[in-house]
Amino acid sequence: MASSKVGTTRFTPYSSRLTALLVLTFSVAVDDAAFLEVHNELADSGTEARRRYITAVTQHRMHQQGFRERVLDAYRNRCAICRLRHPELLEAAHILPDGHPNGDPIVPNGLSLCKLHHAAFDGNFLGIRPDYVIELRRDILDERDGTMLEYGIQAFHNHPLIIPRPPDLRPDPHRLDERYRLFRNSA
Repeated sequence: MASSKVGTTRFTPYSSRLTALLVLTFSVAVDDAAFLEVHNELADSGTEARRRYITAVTQHRMHQQGFRERVLDAYRNRCAICRLRHPELLEAAHILPDGHPNGDPIVPNGLSLCKLHHAAFDGNFLGIRPDYVIELRRDILDERDGTMLEYGIQAFHNHPLIIPRPPDLRPDPHRLDERYRLFRNSA
């Protein structure tokens, strides 16, 4: 079992007051065979092995917390689809993703969605037309899978999206149109 772990850490403080943050850079190499061996061991062993941990490196978008606060504030802390008002269950969904040329972290490129509707939007289970109407994929509408699907998703087909009152905070129809075309092509 040859497991290699190489790590380097570099701290680079910025002098700017706006970005008075530390930048961390990590390089980690793990032998795939050793990683798979741990997974096989966990499946065959008792409680002690199942409580072992692995270290993972994640990237967080620097703007995400500010984007979330601005979007949820614009929507008065409620889901734009179901009106759920529990901020701990709400997320700021991007209409066009970060990597897209128009995927800016601005309120008109955001929607306040509960976790269920955010996942449904990102997974193209539902789309939002440029006229702010919610549309579901035909296969999702035809599916029978209990009350959660029926009342949590299907019930919102052809319903209007709840949008902010100030026009400058509403979802950008051009971004919605581009995202809606992706939704239609995924069906």
